[in-house]
Amino acid sequence: MKPVVYTGTSICHSDAKKILDADYRPPVKRHDVRRLMKSPPEIIGIIDGVFFDSAAVAHREIIEALKSGVTVVGGASMGALRASELEPYGMIGVGKIYEMYKNGNLESDDEVAVTFDGETLEPLSVPLVNVRMTVELGREMGIFSKEQASAIVDITRKIFYPERNYRSIIHECVKNGVIGDSEKEKLLEFFKVHEVDVKRQDAALVLGKIKELL
Repeated sequence: MKPVVYTGTSICHSDAKKILDADYRPPVKRHDVRRLMKSPPEIIGIIDGVFFDSAAVAHREIIEALKSGVTVVGGASMGALRASELEPYGMIGVGKIYEMYKNGNLESDDEVAVTFDGETLEPLSVPLVNVRMTVELGREMGIFSKEQASAIVDITRKIFYPERNYRSIIHECVKNGVIGDSEKEKLLEFFKVHEVDVKRQDAALVLGKIKELL
């Protein structure tokens, strides 16, 4: 039986299939893993999951899968969060976001949450963690001062997660005096060209890890 992988927003199914031959399903929600246990695969990959608009996958159902002998690998989004919490039970965590949760550098679900199209699974907002990493790159490149970088992340955090996009972030930054009005188009271009999509990077690592385990 092929591995079952829950994803679609961090990496689309067509791109994921180029890395790993698997049974790809939409972002995981409450009871999905439990239902899967009626005919369990050897490996489950959890990348994406629902957060606030529906019941998230429960810790207990993942623990039940682990106890039944199923290997569960997580990273990038909901998978990173659950792996950091369930590592003592045997869940395997992969990637930078997982490490950041594990080390306490990230704590909130809000860091990785996005809203997405229910049919195409395309993300409709930008995750805070991507903004965080992109702004850090901008600081290293000399685009932002340390103070500006910190302020941009703080402002992004205050924007409700479905409404986070680079235009709204820049608008709030101008409004709060973090950047000048004359800089906004230049910064929008920077975000478009240099966005660090750490969720996608980590999703690819999860798929690579499952391939390695197979």
